[in-house]
Amino acid sequence: MKAGIVGLPNVGKSTLFNCLSNAKAQSANFPFCTIEPNVGVVNVPDPRLQKLEELVNPERVIPATVEIVDIAGLVKGASKGEGLGNQFLGNIRECNAIIHVLRCFDNDNIVHVDGSVNPIRDKETIDIELQLKDLETVEKRLEKAKKTAKTGNKEAQVEAALLERIREALLQGKSARTVQPQNQDEEELMELFQLITTKPVLYVCNVDEGAAATGNAYVEKVREMVKDENAEVMFLAVGTEADITELETYEERQMFLEDLGLKEPGASALIRSAYKLLTLQTYFTAGVKEVRAWTINIGDTAPQAAGVIHSDFEKGFIRAEVIAYDDYVTYGSESKVKEAGKLRVEGKEYIVKDGDVMHFRFNV
Repeated sequence: MKAGIVGLPNVGKSTLFNCLSNAKAQSANFPFCTIEPNVGVVNVPDPRLQKLEELVNPERVIPATVEIVDIAGLVKGASKGEGLGNQFLGNIRECNAIIHVLRCFDNDNIVHVDGSVNPIRDKETIDIELQLKDLETVEKRLEKAKKTAKTGNKEAQVEAALLERIREALLQGKSARTVQPQNQDEEELMELFQLITTKPVLYVCNVDEGAAATGNAYVEKVREMVKDENAEVMFLAVGTEADITELETYEERQMFLEDLGLKEPGASALIRSAYKLLTLQTYFTAGVKEVRAWTINIGDTAPQAAGVIHSDFEKGFIRAEVIAYDDYVTYGSESKVKEAGKLRVEGKEYIVKDGDVMHFRFNV
């Protein structure tokens, strides 16, 4: 599962990517410095993992991860191939969610591709390009679906009706995610269409150091603009985050954060938000050899969760032994949880909850 960082050139995408992944993507004060998409596998900060480490004292600890892709800056006309448009739009299509970076700071030394700072205009520029690309996709599919629908094909009729609704929304300057599927068939079709503007989006307002703790007027304008989009907005000072990652020790980083009025680096909050954006959650395995966070989709069953460890675990699934994270912490060990009668045995239908500590019994 990947989250792609998008935005206009020079809004701070590559600098943010570097902060998140420590994979040093080229960062320069001119457009198109990121030609190939950089991919970073990023650890998901989770204080629960540290707590389990304290209680179990394992040989090693392995956190959950999420893939972040740094995609080069889009410009007006990208949907028609301007700049490196088609390539970039293809990169976005391959991602499962979008982190849209908006420049929300003034600095005369950093050029803006449109000559002035205006995050609302910038957002609209990107939205229009993504919507135009989706419109192209929808119109091609619609033409085909209409032809098949004329033969009396019921499935094609359903597809054509949904495509008409999506087309209408796109023509009104709305993203495809504003079109709500009305039944299971439409939900499956939406997945099949692979439209860029159906992907969940997180807007990241890149502010200056002075606004790192409180945000600024630009951020409020963005919040107001996206209030009907069912999208999350957060702000962080990307340049300052870059400075924090350069500090050698944890203590130095904490002092820097305290001076800014922050409890943790904004990058940590962003990674967790990206994880949620991808509708992912975590369960844990905890033993003396290893304490590990495993990534699953929200809504996965116990056998599906077991399959993340190994496909044999899912095929031969018998049962799961489950301890709620809070119970594990309250009682302090697996044996004490058992004594208190808080260890549960769950079967194939069990929907795994975020934070469950699990053992699987299987037979292949």
